[in-house]
Amino acid sequence: MNPTTNKIPVAIVGASGYTGIELIKMLLNHPIFEIAYVATSEGGMKIEALHPALTDIFTCNVEKADAGVIAERAQLAFLALPHQASMGFAKLLLERGVKVVDLSADYRLKLETYEAHYCPHSDKEHLGEAVYGLPELYREQIAKARLVANPGCYPTATILGLAPFTRFIDERFPIFIDAKSGVSGAGKSCTSTTHFVSINENLFAYKALSHRHEPEIHEKLLMQSNKSFDVNFVPHLLPLTRGEMIDAYMLVHESFDPLEVAREFYRNDPFVRIFDQSVDLKSCAGTNFCDIHAKIKGNKLYVNSAVDNIMRGASSQALVNANLMYGLDEALGVPRIAYVP
Repeated sequence: MNPTTNKIPVAIVGASGYTGIELIKMLLNHPIFEIAYVATSEGGMKIEALHPALTDIFTCNVEKADAGVIAERAQLAFLALPHQASMGFAKLLLERGVKVVDLSADYRLKLETYEAHYCPHSDKEHLGEAVYGLPELYREQIAKARLVANPGCYPTATILGLAPFTRFIDERFPIFIDAKSGVSGAGKSCTSTTHFVSINENLFAYKALSHRHEPEIHEKLLMQSNKSFDVNFVPHLLPLTRGEMIDAYMLVHESFDPLEVAREFYRNDPFVRIFDQSVDLKSCAGTNFCDIHAKIKGNKLYVNSAVDNIMRGASSQALVNANLMYGLDEALGVPRIAYVP
């Protein structure tokens, strides 16, 4: 746990959840970043008590989160905290010179959008300097940032799927997004909808046309394209542990080869793969890949994309952002081999 001269010490705040253990797993194999501090809101246990899978692999004390202690031990902090809790903690860290990758929604949106869909924002000072952490679109800005807002899982898969085609999409007509996610996207705490007896052999939509990721998708597509698309987003819960798939439908105003356009758009991006056929969840499970397929029929465009919701949709994307913030190869320590079969 003591950083050496050639290591960059980092902290994980909110280590008890799925994103927390994924960060730990990757950082244990990272050649530059070293875990110097692990915390939860309460602390007072060993990491193995939270994650038994780490027994005889990695041990450390899980401490009660303290910004002052983090500033003494770490240069960068990953915040895997709920919205509202994260902004207060990030503010304290930034004031102490610690870089932050925030996995919550607290710094992803413009102030008016955030407060309309979440809660009053208590760190307006730093909200304006946050960089949206989608490397394929904001790589240069991320490299200069000290605060990166890690995107949501649904927006990641959707925006990466649609970004190559925004210049062709006819904004007079709505975009319909049919989204599906594994249960881990709902977090570690069990609810009536994520209970085994509710989700097993079942599939259902939730928060149709009112999910908080809909305004995030709209806002970021507007920033990327200068077009105000009518985004209609319907998420579904799948009886799977991990994985997320997006099927998006829209009208375009001219004919083109969508696979050729997508390959050209992402020609320099190591974590986007373009497929000739429909994508699947297993092929990107446990990795940072976003897999994309697209097909056109007349003036109708279909986009199909898949990510691992707790990797590309959270933890591995956070590590890519941290790599960029320190001028490292963005793929350093980031998984590329899927959990197959």
